[in-house]
Parts: sequence; structure tokens; C-alpha cells
Amino acid sequence: MIQELHAQLIDKKISATDLINQYFQTIQNKDSQIKAFLTLTKDNALKQARIVDERIQSGKTIGLLEGIPFASKDNILTKDIKTTAGSKILENYLAVYDAFVIKKLKKAGAILLGKTNMDEFAMGSSTENSAFFPTKNPVDLQRVPGGSSGGSAAAVASKMVPFALGSDTGGSIRQPASFCGVVGFKPTYGAVSRSGLIAMSSSLDVIGPLTSSVADARIVFQAIQGKDKLDATSFDLSSDSNKNSSLESGLTIGIIPDYLKEGIDPEVKNIFQKIIDLLQKKGIKVKNINVPYSKYALPCYYIIMPAEVSTNLARYDSIRYGKVTNLDSEATTLKDLYFKTRGVGFGKEVRRRLILGTYVLSKGYYDAYYKKAQRVRRLIYKEWQQKFKEVDFVIMPTTPTPAFKLGSKTQDPLAMYLSDIFTVVANIAGGPAINLRAGNTSKGLPVGLQILGKHYSDYSLLDFAEQVENLISL
Repeated sequence: MIQELHAQLIDKKISATDLINQYFQTIQNKDSQIKAFLTLTKDNALKQARIVDERIQSGKTIGLLEGIPFASKDNILTKDIKTTAGSKILENYLAVYDAFVIKKLKKAGAILLGKTNMDEFAMGSSTENSAFFPTKNPVDLQRVPGGSSGGSAAAVASKMVPFALGSDTGGSIRQPASFCGVVGFKPTYGAVSRSGLIAMSSSLDVIGPLTSSVADARIVFQAIQGKDKLDATSFDLSSDSNKNSSLESGLTIGIIPDYLKEGIDPEVKNIFQKIIDLLQKKGIKVKNINVPYSKYALPCYYIIMPAEVSTNLARYDSIRYGKVTNLDSEATTLKDLYFKTRGVGFGKEVRRRLILGTYVLSKGYYDAYYKKAQRVRRLIYKEWQQKFKEVDFVIMPTTPTPAFKLGSKTQDPLAMYLSDIFTVVANIAGGPAINLRAGNTSKGLPVGLQILGKHYSDYSLLDFAEQVENLISL
């Protein structure tokens, strides 16, 4: 889609201003039902569009993303624009600088249309944990769009934007991409700077694109990846790493039989099997692999992530961040102010994870829980490093079920957490992973295919994913 829009702009079949107006008209027509956006930036977007039009009219060459609209998840800082992280505690927060990825996209000429809804501080799998309102799945308004990047996924799926940014800590790009039937790419940890991302779990958080195609995901990833002096974990990734990713090059693909035994929807399993059959017909070798430590990825994640949440959210105390109106006069002590601010400002799920994280870091439990989880994480990392010596990529369903109904899991946190059972391992291991639309259930609900690659194989993974995407669409 991005390349097609770019061609229309340079051929003067449409102006950037008209393009922006068209997308805002689509938002006006659809978003009252879907509720994907928290903030819109129409005036600023039109101002930028006029600059692009002037450049085109003067005969200047424009870049591939110049004049292309996009949306950003509301935990990514945008200067002088509200950035709430889906939380009441940041309801009126105006960011004072742009995140690294926003700077990169602005430099490329992309135009921000608005900020998308999300689970509060990215804690959730349905976007029902937003402090403002739930987002609905464009495919079926009675169902969730997934989370925590549900607003971004819904915006792309409903064609309100060509692409959007999300963040992925345990599957928060790929799971909503699966539920909404779009492409969602989680890069290798560090390939995209976290500078300007409101931190949830710093050792797991990754920013990535949600798009309508793998080709678009590649374009956006190329624009936002790279070394940043403000993020010591970031690095430059060469696009020359796309070797041995052709379907005809004798690839070996790993599948994990243990992931297909229990708790998986029969239609999801059948669609996945059909894709395996398609790949085998193309001459790709499919190999069963065993990753015994990876069955601990989800419990490992739900120790490490809350521990880091406990640390990262300590700053929201009504003094440094998160001022809540009237509490200053009501609180009698500093401790009382903290309790009142965090009790009112944080939602139920955030409070749950803060309590859990504080517990696993406390004296007497640190070694038993947090330290042990970090050891298991290292074992999972080594396990996947070893397996990628045997196979080129690993494929599995992105989620065990299609999108579930709104409200069906809000009273059962464990059932909600299990929505991420196939996605968290890529965050624990740190490598890249992508969701493709694999097909539809008998009810027309999208089913996702997840492809995982070894560290730093992002471009190879995108090459392979695009070929699989084309094969599925035949």
C-alpha cells in the first residue's frame, strides 16, 4: 500500500493534502464504532501535507514515506501532543520531545494522524484495560482487537491509516495483528531504539510496525531501525542479512508439536496444518523440534515483566509524574499522597502487576522468583540459539484461538494471560518474529501465522515472510 500511495503522489494523481483529508474522513466514518484513536492531530497533519505538496509541485524528489499517513500507539512520545499510555495518571501529559522512532518517521516525511488506544501502560491482551474506553475489532465489533497495541491494529485493519506503530513486550504487536488480520512485526530486541517509549518492561519492550503487508512492514522497519545514542541496547542492522530466505533455497522450517496438543482451537490448528502442507509442496523441509525450557516462557515472563513494571512505574507519584487533581489537598502525608495517587491513577490490571512485581523483588523472594526467572530466561535464549543451528525459521500459530468476545476474559486474568502463550517466547529469547494472516475461521475471524527467526535475521525473516504471504494468498 505504501508504494502505491507513493506512486500516486509522485504521479500527481492525488495530493498529500487530499490524501490526509481522505484518511481523516475514513476515521470520522468508522472510529465512532471502533474507538481506535485517543487523540487526532488533523491541523498539524494538514500543515505537513501542504509542505509535501509544495515539494512535489516544485519538482523535488520525495522519499517513499513522504506524505504517507500513520498512527502511533499512545505510549510513544510525540512532542506537544498528549501521550497518555492509556492511563488516567497521564491523562493530560504533553510529551516534551519526540521518541526516536517518531523523529525518524518525521525525517522520512511520514505524517502522524493521531495516537491510538491501548491497554494501560501496555498491560493487557485485549485493549479492554484502557482507562478511557475499549477498542473493538473491525472484523467483528463484538470482539476484542487484541492488545496491548489493539488501537494500532484496529486502525490498520479498518484502513484508517496505512500503517501504525505498536510496542511488543510479550506479543503486543503480533497478537492484535493476528486478531485483526494484519501484519505485525516484532524486530530483534535493540534493532529499534526504545528512547521515548514509556517503559513497561525495559528488557523486553520492542517498537515495531503494524501494516497491511510484509512489504510495508519492511519499509517502515527500514525507516525506524538503527543505533541511537540515547539507548545503549540499540544497534545498526545491516540489510545485507537476507541470505538463504528463498522458498527455493532448501530451507528447513521448525515446528513445535508440543504447542499443538492442548488448548488450541481446532480451526486454528487446521489452518496451520494447511500452511505446513503448502510449504512442503514448495520443497521446504519441515522438522519437528523440541524446546523443553520454552514451556516456562510464560511463567518466566510473568515474573520478569512485573518486576520491571514495579521499578519503571515508581516515578508516577504525583510529584515527578502523574499529578492527580485535588489529591494534594486531601493527602496528609507523603505516603498518603503516593497511595491516593496510585490508587486513583492506576487501573486494576496495573495495580495487580505492580503488587506482583514488588513481591518478587522483595527480601526473601528475590532469589526464589526473580533471580530464578532470569536463569530460566538465559536457558531459553541458549535453547533457541541452538535450535536455529538446525532450522532456518520456526513457525507456529500466533494465538491459540481467534479473537474472543469483549468482556469474556476480563474476570479471569490467567485466561487473558494465556492469549500470549505462543508469543512471549520471542520476547524472552529476544529474536525477531512476525504475524501474517493465515486464513479465516468459519465465522470469518482472522487466524495468524507466526514466523520466528534467529537474532539479527530481521531482513531474512521479512524476505521469507513475504514469500509465505504470497503463497497463502494464491
